[in-house]
Amino acid sequence: MSDFSHSLAASASALRAQAARLRHVSENISNADTPGYRRKTVPFETIEKDGQNVVQAGRVMLDRRDLTRIFDPGHPMADASGHYLGSNVDLMIEIADAREAQRSYEANLKMFDQTRQMSSSLMELLRK
Repeated sequence: MSDFSHSLAASASALRAQAARLRHVSENISNADTPGYRRKTVPFETIEKDGQNVVQAGRVMLDRRDLTRIFDPGHPMADASGHYLGSNVDLMIEIADAREAQRSYEANLKMFDQTRQMSSSLMELLRK
């Protein structure tokens, strides 16, 4: 496999991993007010595929931090003391994670595009 192919494969795998991360971040944000919801995180793993290292999203893990106790005696899920368990999603963390994933995605997309342009330029030089 050529260096161009290695570079394209590495960029493409990172794009897929960041897309998976963004999906879970958006799911966390949409469920921030869902009682009992636990934040999902996705670790990245480096694997060897066809003789080269690529990155992929690992198994989805649930955040084990305690759920917030919310006082609302009128809520249907409230216990005798008037509390129920909310989610453990922190919107500031999710927004920061989304930004980081977006920037990483853009950087990998730029690397993918530059590799493609270099490959095209090489082909043009070889044709001459």
